Amino acid sequence: MAVTQRDTQRHTYGDYLEWSRDYGDEIIDGVAYVREPPSPSRIHQELVVELSYQIRCALEGMSCRVYVAPFDIRLPRSDESDEKIDTVVQPDVFIVCDRGKTDERGVRGAPDWLAEVLSPSTASYDQSVKIPLYERAGVPEVWLIHPTDRTLAIYRLEDGRYGRPIYQELKGQTLLSAVLGVSIDWDRMMTRLV
Repeated sequence: MAVTQRDTQRHTYGDYLEWSRDYGDEIIDGVAYVREPPSPSRIHQELVVELSYQIRCALEGMSCRVYVAPFDIRLPRSDESDEKIDTVVQPDVFIVCDRGKTDERGVRGAPDWLAEVLSPSTASYDQSVKIPLYERAGVPEVWLIHPTDRTLAIYRLEDGRYGRPIYQELKGQTLLSAVLGVSIDWDRMMTRLV
């Protein structure tokens, strides 16, 4: 599932609504990116499902909600109308606590936490294109899950910047999101990789 640039034109969310497919298309600073077949792997899907399940259970009784792709996150630079927004992403799993940010189209504004499950064909895109975008948008915490390496890179916003990521091995531990206090049982997650 490689990510490629759609064309050399500058795009907005209004354009995106005309040509995007159900899953994987994104616009970052007006540049359109599309995911080429095949669909995400079985391991990718199982990790996304298990992660979202554990988070949903942990958020029980809270106003925060967990969402999974495909679900558009529109990231305006200021107060421009939706159709003029030039950045729309679909992270694998994310949490939104301010229900005022959600609507029928998805989310307008930065989520409170998000995770990307990396694959060999998308890892470079997620790390070099999306991490700087998430930092600029003010996403407080981002997890990049490396299922092949069984590692996790955690980016936390401090004074408006991500410092060096914190790396964790994904075995034998329960990790806690510093932002939301949600803990994930990684042994349970990793049983999905067999």
